[in-house]
Amino acid sequence: MKALLYTGAKTLEYREVADPEPDTTADEVLVRVDSVGICGSDMHAWLGHDTRRPAPLILGHEAAGVVVGGEDDGRRVTVNPLVSCGSCKPCLSGRDNLCIKRQIISMPPREGAFAECLRMPRRNLTTIPASVPFGKGALAEPIACGWHAVKLASARLQSGLADARTLVIGGGPIGVGAALSAQCQGAGSVVVVEPNASRREYLLKQGEVDVRAPESLDPKASFDLVIDGVGLVVTREQASRVVEPGGLIMHIGLGSAEGGLDIRRMTLQEVSFIGTYTYTANEFRDVATAIAEGRLGKLDWIEQRSLADGADAFVELHAGSVAVPKIILKP
Repeated sequence: MKALLYTGAKTLEYREVADPEPDTTADEVLVRVDSVGICGSDMHAWLGHDTRRPAPLILGHEAAGVVVGGEDDGRRVTVNPLVSCGSCKPCLSGRDNLCIKRQIISMPPREGAFAECLRMPRRNLTTIPASVPFGKGALAEPIACGWHAVKLASARLQSGLADARTLVIGGGPIGVGAALSAQCQGAGSVVVVEPNASRREYLLKQGEVDVRAPESLDPKASFDLVIDGVGLVVTREQASRVVEPGGLIMHIGLGSAEGGLDIRRMTLQEVSFIGTYTYTANEFRDVATAIAEGRLGKLDWIEQRSLADGADAFVELHAGSVAVPKIILKP
């Protein structure tokens, strides 16, 4: 099959690779990939910054496609890339995203979805109806990250989600997905800040989230809930500065590992900080259902390109010249 193979820092090669072989003893099936999104973690790997993803490796974990062969042949699915064991303490308590034996496609030993085909356990597949284009079905994975963060926040907020003033930092797919998830789950006021002018203009034209330039915020404004969908020093500094006393910071982004938090202010004003990673299997299915039912909006903030042109897409994303939040590659 053809795949987009990561072979070294800033290097992707579109080439022939071996076909995946599903492990039938683990109830794995073959999925013909129709659409796969480029994630920030793929960018980190491409830059050579992720030791968890050594070259050579097929990246990509935001996928949707069709099951090939067997009793599910032709089934339209979106793919949950988190393969959990189902028997450890987190799995048994419903927090399978924290599985101690968790595997993720696009990390060894599992190849990713920047390819024509992918092997996956059947339990990781969620059916999507014919009314949902595959490109939008592939958004279930990145949106589920924000959905999980909002669910956690809703359980912790003193005022409740409906009455909370929510700020989302970052107008990329994680930030937009978090904003749409918050709105879908009943949040009252949700504001997104995005420094990239072209992306901000694009999102304003979409008209589904209230997006603003960071400098346009009232310097006296504060928020009960701040969701950092970027995870850089500067965004953590902003979150620490604008969160209300007694408020909550949800940290999804993995842009950099340290710095930015105002620990003194967090201590003196009882600000809570929760790191949040991925989502549970049930939440992934909930997001797929919300997409199918149209409760997350039109989801038109994608641009689709051929997988063969994927290397150019990475270069453009790194240069900041892409206005659309999500590029979807089509094998």
